[in-house]
Amino acid sequence: MSIWRRLVGDRPIVTRLVVAVAGAMTVVLLFAGGFVFWRVEYALNRQLNQDLDAYREVVEAAVATGTTPPSDTPGQSYQIYDRTGRVIGGNTTTRLLDPNTITRAATGTQTYEDVGHLYPPADHPYRVVTARVQTSRGQLVVASAISKNKHDEALRELLLQLSIAGLATLAAASLVGYGTARAALNPVERYRLAAENAGDAPELPVDAGKDDEITRLGHTFNALLDRIAQANNRERQFLADASHELRSPLAVMRTELEVALLRPRGEEETTAAFQSLREQVERLISLSNALLELEELRASDTPAFEPVVVEKLIADVAGRYSAQAADHERRLVTSPAPHLVLDGDQHWLELALGNLVANALRYGQGTITLSATQEGALTRLTVTDEGPGFPTEFLSKAFDRFSRAESSRTSKGTGLGLALVQAVAEAHAGSASITGPSTVTLDLPTHARDRRT
Repeated sequence: MSIWRRLVGDRPIVTRLVVAVAGAMTVVLLFAGGFVFWRVEYALNRQLNQDLDAYREVVEAAVATGTTPPSDTPGQSYQIYDRTGRVIGGNTTTRLLDPNTITRAATGTQTYEDVGHLYPPADHPYRVVTARVQTSRGQLVVASAISKNKHDEALRELLLQLSIAGLATLAAASLVGYGTARAALNPVERYRLAAENAGDAPELPVDAGKDDEITRLGHTFNALLDRIAQANNRERQFLADASHELRSPLAVMRTELEVALLRPRGEEETTAAFQSLREQVERLISLSNALLELEELRASDTPAFEPVVVEKLIADVAGRYSAQAADHERRLVTSPAPHLVLDGDQHWLELALGNLVANALRYGQGTITLSATQEGALTRLTVTDEGPGFPTEFLSKAFDRFSRAESSRTSKGTGLGLALVQAVAEAHAGSASITGPSTVTLDLPTHARDRRT
């Protein structure tokens, strides 16, 4: 498990955001404070070294000439050692060098050393430089030292101020982060409460005066909820219509059976009753098949698109209904554009065109024509006949489920044929429309790349 998971676990988003802001600010403040401290320390060390070198030159010059170095400046001290490490002069009784440092200096190596630490504070911190000096008494080791009290005190004060400023900045950043996160996520909580307390069609309380990401998310969710509500309404209406459509044939069947059981019937009456029952069963089967086909098309994500030769598609549909057309003494002709290939689902396209031809045979008159043309990026499939066409008041609801014109309500239709045609067209990213008194047209993108995503 990562450190982040162990730190925040499953805490609220606001807490995680505040922890993230505080962590990021801590890193930034540490780097910024470290850089400031390093720059100030560098400047103080350079100044201290310059002062120490100036004092060292004065002391070494005095020792080389056999005079006494000046010792009236507070914080400055020196000591003189012979080659054995014995102190032979100086202005302080505190030993400035250890034997090893004296040995290195006697070989001609100049060394700088700090005595005392920044923390815990030392009583008398100093920086000392050692060098070998040639005098009339031979080679001596001279140690020149300068106090670091002010140097260390300045660094400690700087460290304290950086710590206070850093903690204050971290606290302020955390508070600002908390306030910002709460303000940003408050709409989300309002959305959640609205969705939790609402009924079947909740509407999120989106602030119309804002245009940030959360507000746009709220508008998107409202649009989604509206579509879901519409789908639920359609589903309820669909179930209500289906129940109504199923009730009629079932009621007729029940009546026929009850009458048959009430009294004995002759052969002719019995045959008529069975014929009525068969018609109602066929109607139930037709309705069930139409419902299953619609549900199958709705449940599938996308049809199985493949290249469909339109001329063959038209010919197959016409061949399937040619015998039925002959029984009705009707002509069924085709007029497809040659060499036209459509990216589509052969099964569903045949079903849609078949429904249109079946409707034309059931409700239309005269010759039925199946045609296909290329209209720009669209393939237009058309079924037309020579009948009077659709009633004007029926056009606005022609593609609704269970919608039938008044003149066709006594027929055996299910009212789902045109709804299925429209569903097939929409599954192909196209449209179905009534383009003439007795003409239904499907406009479908010819190529899959032209379809809307």
